[in-house]
Amino acid sequence: MQFLLAFIVAAPLLGAAAALLPAPPGLKGRSPEQAVLRHGVTVTGVILAAAIALTLGFDHDAPSRFQATTDISWIQALNVRIHLGVDGISLPLLLMTALLFFLCALYSYFKLPAGPSPKAFVALLLVLESGTLATFAVLDLLLFFLAFEMVLIPMYFLIARWGGAQRQAAAWKFILYTLLGSVVMLLGLLLIGLKSGTFDMVALASDNGRELSHTTQLLAVLAIGIGLAVKTPMWPLHSWLPDAHTAAPTVGSVLLAGVLLKMGTYGFVRILLPATPDGMATFAPYLGAFAAVGIVYGSLACLALARKGNKGDLKRLIAYSSVGHMGFVLLGIASMTPTGVNGALFANVAHGLITGLLFFLVGALKDRYGTADLDTLAGATGAALYGRAPRFGAFLAFAAVASLGLPGLAGFWGEMLALFGAFDPAEGLSRPAFLTYTAVGAFGTLLTAAYLLIVVRRVCMGDPKAGPEIVLADIQRYEYAAWTPLVALTVLAGLWPAVLLGLTDPAVQKLLAGGNS
Repeated sequence: MQFLLAFIVAAPLLGAAAALLPAPPGLKGRSPEQAVLRHGVTVTGVILAAAIALTLGFDHDAPSRFQATTDISWIQALNVRIHLGVDGISLPLLLMTALLFFLCALYSYFKLPAGPSPKAFVALLLVLESGTLATFAVLDLLLFFLAFEMVLIPMYFLIARWGGAQRQAAAWKFILYTLLGSVVMLLGLLLIGLKSGTFDMVALASDNGRELSHTTQLLAVLAIGIGLAVKTPMWPLHSWLPDAHTAAPTVGSVLLAGVLLKMGTYGFVRILLPATPDGMATFAPYLGAFAAVGIVYGSLACLALARKGNKGDLKRLIAYSSVGHMGFVLLGIASMTPTGVNGALFANVAHGLITGLLFFLVGALKDRYGTADLDTLAGATGAALYGRAPRFGAFLAFAAVASLGLPGLAGFWGEMLALFGAFDPAEGLSRPAFLTYTAVGAFGTLLTAAYLLIVVRRVCMGDPKAGPEIVLADIQRYEYAAWTPLVALTVLAGLWPAVLLGLTDPAVQKLLAGGNS
């Protein structure tokens, strides 16, 4: 178990280095490009297999305990250690990350985005995977920061070199926002580590902020929270997200929504809630307010883009939907209750599966039509996917109803639990304020249903003879292979939520109790 976790974190870096080397004789296939793409599928597949083995070997009777731990001294002068481990909070995110990277590598093998060398593409993809996996596995504040920052450069190049129109501007906006937030976050992490005498996240969680004054906690929550909120993204620090998603290649959008956004909310749960509880309690009402505004703002932006005549880009619409969905995650965290935090963690995983699927589908639709502009797709009566490509239309309709939170699918449980947590927040938080946020969030679910149903009507319905004259291919085999696992897991998590909640709840209970089960 210890070796498996270290292997999962380190193997993508070794794979990235190997991707830049010439392919050995006999492994080149039809071309060197095919060989390196096959290498990417193989490496991500091995990492997924290791993550599944780690999950099977995980002691599910003790999910609140860190398992598969490695603890080695690294920088003695600062007491920084290479400390790895997983519990019920991080394991689902680790497994989902490994799955999404494998599916993206598989999809890219058959549909590589236009751009420079495939070697560079595969190497950047694997470096990105290593950074995201490390973020969910490290238990040291400075290692967390290094892993958190490690993803920025590969994602910048994936957008800037393999993206679409306006990719350079979108890539610069992405990296400037996130770097500025990270500088402030580093100051907060250093403040906690120097004031408490340790950077170990397990020790900080067990101490529960007793070594930190109230002022220190306030400063730490403000500094770290800004950096995490940018990556989440929280309104009004979200403006980099629509541009990045619109310009990014399909797999870049899938990973950005499915994995990178989760790093911010994971930081709130793993670092701020246990290490600075008093500071979080002070800022929780404000965090809840920003979350509630983000829910409604994201939905209204999507409604505006979905309206006929507004030239709304489907990729941009789904990006704005992420602002709303992540608002529910932040609202659950702001409640500081086991119910709310469990809902936030569930919504994190559900959003990764569902929005990852949506970006796969919209990317494939853009490849077929040459555009993601909703008015162009819909034409006079609608894009008529049900008539032109019925299986494609069925997948898109499924992803849309899952995203709006249909009961029985994964999107329902996280948002419902987050609202329940806000309805009865932790002791000391303003009940009237959180009741207001609950009402706003519930209204946001209605707006979400409205814009997603409009999208389904305009894209899936209509007269096949009235739209653009194009022969539209239905789902290909490689698309089935990349998308079906996400559909299956969305259904499984919706029908059997105890699979996920059974992992997260004991760990959350211990986290909020100051390290005591």
